[in-house]
Amino acid sequence: MTAGERRATQSLAAIFALRMLGLFLVLPVFAIEAARYPGGDDPALVGLAMGLYGLTQALMQVPLGLASDRVGRKRVIVLGLLVFALGSAVAALAGSVQGLAVGRALQGAGAVSAAVTALLADLTRGEVRTKGMALVGASIGLTFAVSLMAAPPLAAWLGLPGLFWLTAALALAGIAVVLRWTPAEPARHADAPRGRLAEVWRHPLLWRLDLGVFVLHTVQMAMWVVVPGLLLRAGVPRSAHWQVYLPAVLASFVLMGGLFALERRGYLRAVLRGAIALLLLVQLALLALAPQAPGEWTLGAVLFAFFVAFNILEATQPSLISRLAPARARGAALGVYNTLQSLGLFAGGALGGWLLKHAGAQGVFTATALLAALWLLLGWAQRVPPARR
Repeated sequence: MTAGERRATQSLAAIFALRMLGLFLVLPVFAIEAARYPGGDDPALVGLAMGLYGLTQALMQVPLGLASDRVGRKRVIVLGLLVFALGSAVAALAGSVQGLAVGRALQGAGAVSAAVTALLADLTRGEVRTKGMALVGASIGLTFAVSLMAAPPLAAWLGLPGLFWLTAALALAGIAVVLRWTPAEPARHADAPRGRLAEVWRHPLLWRLDLGVFVLHTVQMAMWVVVPGLLLRAGVPRSAHWQVYLPAVLASFVLMGGLFALERRGYLRAVLRGAIALLLLVQLALLALAPQAPGEWTLGAVLFAFFVAFNILEATQPSLISRLAPARARGAALGVYNTLQSLGLFAGGALGGWLLKHAGAQGVFTATALLAALWLLLGWAQRVPPARR
């Protein structure tokens, strides 16, 4: 990477990390802490509040992605982070699960993922873009690991309202990064052609990637409705869950280094297929373990396999979107992609909570396994750009 590409990647990774740290600090403790609010005795309502963020984010990703193509990426990112901070404040002041749901919905309206990813694509060359996306993904993964370690003691100290206030402060810090560190975006000629949404929807190479990110995040959110309870059954106290999560996340990063070499050698398609197959195997393993009392080491191994698959897919799919989509419609294409990602977050939280209530943990993992199998079947024919050296 050039110095400019490194600066762009580092600053945009920091924006993602600051925003996602706030979300991830809430994720491991939300279902437990929300039970103390009025309405918290209903798992379906808690799951809805947990996933509603994804629904409103889905509604806003395409409009903000299109806006970033027209008025500039940085303006859209700053606006989205302000809305996200406002939603965090509303959730911090909530007095019921319904109030938490309103705050989560407003958080989701600050949908900047498409604009941030499009800006990264603008500021990096195609041959290093997957590396840039992977570094951003690694920052998100490390943030996730840190949040799993920090969330229980912070929740005990600050409570859920305090976590939401911290989330608001992190979003404001992200705005400072945009304004002071992120490189200037490429100039756009006033008469340059702008991509249209219909052009993206009809693109024959993008729909499998859009389907894939929907399945990936549906599975992720549904899993995390159940996994904390499995760890409690395994004898891992709430405050020690990070001791399982953190080694699994960090160990999964060890395998990420080989991804770039495989891409250069033309094996990216095989890597994608293998990662989807591994995601399916993880869901089948959890389905088998759900009625038992799995041990801490067993769950740790399964989670390690999940994070390997998740990190690979999170790094490669947006890179492929940015390379396969027309440059003039890159923001729109990534907006559609992130819309499906956000719908997956909503569907996973809502579906996971409903299935846990009515069909138990086995019902949740049956559904996630079927979704992963469908993705593997339809995504098998995914085309990728030729290898770049």
